[in-house]
Amino acid sequence: LTAHAQRRVETTGELRRALDQQELRVYYQPVHDLSTGKMVGVEALVRWEHPQRGLIPTGEFIPIAERTGLIAEIDTWVMNRACEQMVQWQANGLLLEFVAVNISSRLFGHRDLYQQVAKVLHETGLNPALLEVEVTESAVMDDPEVALEQLHRLRELGLRLAIDDFGTGYSSLLRLKRLPVQKLKIDQGFVAGLPCDEDDIAIVKVIIALGRSMGMQVHAEGIEQADQAQFLLNHECYLGQGYWFGRPVPAQQLRWQ
Repeated sequence: LTAHAQRRVETTGELRRALDQQELRVYYQPVHDLSTGKMVGVEALVRWEHPQRGLIPTGEFIPIAERTGLIAEIDTWVMNRACEQMVQWQANGLLLEFVAVNISSRLFGHRDLYQQVAKVLHETGLNPALLEVEVTESAVMDDPEVALEQLHRLRELGLRLAIDDFGTGYSSLLRLKRLPVQKLKIDQGFVAGLPCDEDDIAIVKVIIALGRSMGMQVHAEGIEQADQAQFLLNHECYLGQGYWFGRPVPAQQLRWQ
């Protein structure tokens, strides 16, 4: 326990340095239209390239970043880099419908989130319609009234909103219908059992039906097999990402064909 605590303290210090020394990287995972197979968007994901240890697993540093509050600063940095990259792609004629960026509960709880996002959009010059902000279901339901206000203000900027990891929290459907979101993302834990696990089948069908009935897009994560993608398409989920389509990679390694 002592060694673990010491390691955590060391990692916290190194992570602070990583932000200053530009050791963090943004990787992009492709999002595909399941009906055409075309890449239509990307999700921006943070990676840490340690000068001695190489790539640090996200499971090792993200929980520490969340506990120390550094995650809010990291989220803002990732959003800035992702928006800059999207502007560059657009200028090069590499057209995507959106770049998705995760917002942690820490950053989502900041009252000045609206101003931070507006500043990033202004400084990078990205069309707000090309930015998708993902908030976890649990973050939204922690304080639904504050979340509702935050989401409405973000929506006023003209960007897209998505609820990430849907199905893993405790959503009130009464509150869900009031949220100005355009997309539900099915958690990969439910996709993993497709197309055989009866419980996963039932849950995925319900989420798709719920999203479509409320006029939202439905987007599946963690697709690793062709039959999972086919099952989702057959049940009218038209967006997906996962290792079947591509792992997260640096911007220059994305395959556009």
